[in-house]
Amino acid sequence: MPMRTYEYDRCEALTDADTAIPRSSKNNKGRLGGRQPDLLLLLPPVCRFLLHREGGNEVLLPSRPCPYGAPTRSPSRPLFLEEGRRISMAPKGAATSRSDGEADSSAAMRNSKKPQYSRFTQQELPAWKPILTPGWVISTFTFISVMFIPIGLASLFASQKVVEIVDQYDVACIPERLQNDMIAYIQNKAIDKTCTRIIIVPKLMKNPVYIYYELENFYQNHRRYVKSRNDKQLRNKASERQTESCAPESYTPNGSAIVPCGLIAWSLFNDTYRFSLDSKVIEVNKKNIAWKSDKDNKFGNDIYPKNFQSGSVIGGAKLNSSIPLSDQEDLIVWMRTAALPTFRKLYGKIEVDLKSDEKITVTIQNNYNTYSFGGKKKLVLSTTSWIGGKNDFLGVAYLTIGGLSLFIAISFILIYVIKPRFYFVQRNTILWKLLSMSSPSTFLKERGFSFMQEEAAVY
Repeated sequence: MPMRTYEYDRCEALTDADTAIPRSSKNNKGRLGGRQPDLLLLLPPVCRFLLHREGGNEVLLPSRPCPYGAPTRSPSRPLFLEEGRRISMAPKGAATSRSDGEADSSAAMRNSKKPQYSRFTQQELPAWKPILTPGWVISTFTFISVMFIPIGLASLFASQKVVEIVDQYDVACIPERLQNDMIAYIQNKAIDKTCTRIIIVPKLMKNPVYIYYELENFYQNHRRYVKSRNDKQLRNKASERQTESCAPESYTPNGSAIVPCGLIAWSLFNDTYRFSLDSKVIEVNKKNIAWKSDKDNKFGNDIYPKNFQSGSVIGGAKLNSSIPLSDQEDLIVWMRTAALPTFRKLYGKIEVDLKSDEKITVTIQNNYNTYSFGGKKKLVLSTTSWIGGKNDFLGVAYLTIGGLSLFIAISFILIYVIKPRFYFVQRNTILWKLLSMSSPSTFLKERGFSFMQEEAAVY
């Protein structure tokens, strides 16, 4: 005789959804004293409950151990789950029978090619699934905002304290009559490339004041350019003839090895800067401008420049052949290639304070050819702070994330206070309420849950 069957698949139906979802009645082959259970509440991963109606009363019976402390055995009709099948245990003294249809079904399963049941393949292993209650969500966003906003303010304040002077001179240092053909100007060795620029200090710059040169549209990250070097040659004298991957700057026309070889070294930046204040020369310290690890590990102290910039085409600066590569710090700085087409490299340090409104005279030797590829050259003077140079992006990014998190936290608080939802209640509270009620389905219906019915045949 067919009867009504209610079966629900997820514990979220109790707490996190407006409509309980029924399982297919084809899976309802378990028995309870020869009858189907009227309602199955599934609380994964380890808890199942059966709602059984008898004599007008409704009783919740646990079918496997429950983490909430509910009894694992009912005094009247205990049910336990074993290997994915529901097995019923009749009341004490009663016998549990199986029909012929169930025996045939078991035989068919044994002859089936279906893979053996496994909790791993069926994703039924114990797992940690956090319940994102309003308290946790609001607390998390509040914590993020409390951490990020002060860091953003501190970073932005430190960046604002940095004093930076940027002067673009690539076009300004070419006479007006020659600006129509800048490539011819830079390639003409007969023309004096000296240029004088006046820099006004906007406010006090405490020493050390770092001097950088900045290049734009110069792709040091090009694959062929990056590979055009030989690290073994740079480290020791015994390998000075190893010039693999350095072509076309590997050997001179007479077969002598070029040290250092490759396009990176060949294109060494060769503009120079001299600073003066009221006709007094400001000394520029070019010591310790390279990374110590590069000086100690990548460039040897027993290998000296040989045949460098001796060809017909000069790419950049020349090197002093009497100074080992480990002491050629301009070269070491340049050989650490940049990742982006706009980059700055350290030229030196001014170790005196520059006062506000002072006029610094800069004498520039404009030798480096950036005109053939549309590049730009800039001279940069800058102080530093605990976060480095001037960089507002870091502080703005922290403030943006912190402010957005604070806005979300406040929005959730207002929504929770103005329009609370039933599923915000703790799962334990709902479960114990259901266990203690004589009519759990009525309790759920009063709170908007709809129960779908299916016809199920009793086997």
